[in-house]
Amino acid sequence: MARIAFGSDHAGYELKQHLIDRLAEAGHDIIDKGTDSTESVDYPAFCAAAARAVRDGDADFGIVLGGSGQGEQLAANKVRGARAALCNCLYTARMAREHNDANVLSIGARVVGVGLAEEIVDLFLSTPFEGGRHARRVAQITALEEEF
Repeated sequence: MARIAFGSDHAGYELKQHLIDRLAEAGHDIIDKGTDSTESVDYPAFCAAAARAVRDGDADFGIVLGGSGQGEQLAANKVRGARAALCNCLYTARMAREHNDANVLSIGARVVGVGLAEEIVDLFLSTPFEGGRHARRVAQITALEEEF
């Protein structure tokens, strides 16, 4: 089972709680970095905290949630070592893991229904990194991170 860090804003809160309950019931260890209600908040700190937990080795994966997932992905990607991918469909979830070794999943709670979100999370968590030519590309992304 995986250790999963969550972060969300108010728009992603209800989906976050649903996914936390579901994944905890399945045996995953959950780290909830907030938010704690549907009261309007700014998402960057919550999403960066989830990505930081992955970077620091406290979590295997991060999941960040918001209305569209766009800003949440951007905030998570500001953390060195995070490879956050916005995945609002099964194809992008699989490719994010297989080809990009993404370690943070971003989902738009106002874009994706609960059932599809569950499928996206399951696929993301269960898909291994393919390596090979993709490892070379991930290394190039990491080098860019060091350069800038």
